[in-house]
Amino acid sequence: MQLNLRTIGSSLRVALCTLAVLAFLPQLQAANATGTWSWTTPARQGGEARKTTLTLKVEGEKLTGKISMPGRQGAEARETEITDGKVKGNEISFTVKREWNNNTFVIKYTGKLDGDVIKGKTEADRSGEVMTRDWEAKREPAKQ
Repeated sequence: MQLNLRTIGSSLRVALCTLAVLAFLPQLQAANATGTWSWTTPARQGGEARKTTLTLKVEGEKLTGKISMPGRQGAEARETEITDGKVKGNEISFTVKREWNNNTFVIKYTGKLDGDVIKGKTEADRSGEVMTRDWEAKREPAKQ
């Protein structure tokens, strides 16, 4: 049996390319952000921390969902639709618009998904002053 070095070389190159693609495949797929996420935000002046709940659904690169944030001083939580939701790889972004005292507040969320955790930043414009804050959400277990 004679070995053809050219055939062996070609087969080896194909095998190495296949392994390289398989190694990066998880990074090429869109993030699985579908689910319910939550985090707490410390209250000002030592008050009780407030829990925020985010429900997301991914369809291709489109991200839809709702966010529920409690009001200040124990006011009942309000649910708001997210807008401009996008997914690209493991990165997500969306916008939340809220009305309060006849004013509209816009908060832009960006984040990176890593398994069951999203870490990111929010950006809000308050009367011309842009405020940023870190956020970290954890996926809640699916309800049975």
